[in-house]
Amino acid sequence: MKRLLSIELQKIWMNKASRVLTLTYFILLSFIAMIASIKFDIGFFKIHLAEMGIFNFPFIWHFNTYIAAILKLFLAIVIVSMMANEYSYGTLKQNLIDGLSKKEFILSKFLTVLLFSFCSTIFVFIMSLILGFVFSSYTELSIVFSEMEYLVAFFVKLVGFFSFCLFLGILVKRSAFALGFLLVWNIIEGIVKGILVFKIFPDNKIADYITQFFPLESMSNLIVEPFSRLSVIKTIGSQIGVDSIKDYSVHFLSIFIVLSWSIIFMLFSYKLLKNRDL
Repeated sequence: MKRLLSIELQKIWMNKASRVLTLTYFILLSFIAMIASIKFDIGFFKIHLAEMGIFNFPFIWHFNTYIAAILKLFLAIVIVSMMANEYSYGTLKQNLIDGLSKKEFILSKFLTVLLFSFCSTIFVFIMSLILGFVFSSYTELSIVFSEMEYLVAFFVKLVGFFSFCLFLGILVKRSAFALGFLLVWNIIEGIVKGILVFKIFPDNKIADYITQFFPLESMSNLIVEPFSRLSVIKTIGSQIGVDSIKDYSVHFLSIFIVLSWSIIFMLFSYKLLKNRDL
């Protein structure tokens, strides 16, 4: 496995675009810390984001994983390009000639997906820990290390999303078309969800139950938006008569669904490659 992973990392590092995108991704992740310096001071209207509690333990785990997940598209481009370059440069065929099996080839790609997801999770963990101890009002260890399930959800979300991107890269062979297909799929899921909610099942619970099994929707459900958890938002909501009853928990079913899709995408990727004439 170490050999397979080293081959893939060498390919990524030798490709300038992939190298730049990967570094850009981790640099942008570190910019989450810049949120602490954002201040709005307009007359009587004053907001200092760090003082709103966004970096308080344990809320910081929810907030940072949600924000970091938005940036995953940078690594998604690397994953898709990684597969597209195999066809463009003929390295896939050369690897197979050199004795690498198609199973090992897919395994090497999946190991890269796992590595990217793991490194991203560790990076967010360390960054959140530092920001939390600097800005949080609560630093008791029992509070600091509570709600760590958001890190697990973040890891699973990246694995699922990158597995989907890898599958699209193998299916379409061209990075631009694969990313375009990803966008189209997202739109299709949105349209189907809209039809289910507004036309077929006016009761949102039934529609939500069905759509939670959609690939991208299931990944989105892993980490719900955290902003309405903030006390200032709750105060505003109560003043205007809107009380939030949203469930912010990370559910085992959501994790199971995304992991299932990850396995399906890997199996489909192998099946496509196995039956394809290279």
